[in-house]
Amino acid sequence: MKELILGGARSGKSALAERLAAESALGVTYVATARPGEDEEMRARIRHHQERRPAHWGLVEAGPDLAGVLRAHAAPDRCLLVDCLTLWLTHLLWDEDEATCSREQTRLLQVLADLPGRLILVSNETGMGIVPLGELTRRFCDEAGRLHQAVAARCERVTLTVAGLPLVLKGDPL
Repeated sequence: MKELILGGARSGKSALAERLAAESALGVTYVATARPGEDEEMRARIRHHQERRPAHWGLVEAGPDLAGVLRAHAAPDRCLLVDCLTLWLTHLLWDEDEATCSREQTRLLQVLADLPGRLILVSNETGMGIVPLGELTRRFCDEAGRLHQAVAARCERVTLTVAGLPLVLKGDPL
C-alpha cells in the first residue's frame, strides 16, 4: 500500500502518518528529509518529531537520492514513512541544478510502482494560498503541485489533513 498524506503546517499530517505506521504491525523505518543546518527553529521541529517517534523505529536520513533510499530499505515486512516530500524538494531546488531536480523527481516516481511493503509519504500542501511573488517560491509551488499530482496518481490512498482531521480524497477510508 502506498499512501500520500498532505496538509498545511501543523495540520496533523505527520502525527497521522506516525499513527498509521504504528498501526501497520510492520517494522517501521522513518525516512527523514529535513536538514537542521544553522536554523534553531528547524532543529526544534526535528527534535519534536524525534521525541514523538517510538525508539524502536529505524531512521534513515535521505539526501537527494530519495529513490535509492526507498529502494534500499523497502521490504514486504516494512513500513517506510517519508517525512516530508516538500522538504526534500526544497533541498533539491536550493542545492542542485534544474536537471538534477527533475531527474531525482523522475527517479522517485519510477521507483514507487515497484516498492514492496507499505509506504507513507507526507508532504506540505502549498497550492491553496496566494501565488507567491518571488521566482524561486513560485517555482517551488509549481514543482510541489506537479510532484503531488504525480505521486497521488501512483498511490492507493491520498489523505488531506486539516486541523488534525483527515479527509480521504482517494482510496479506502481510514
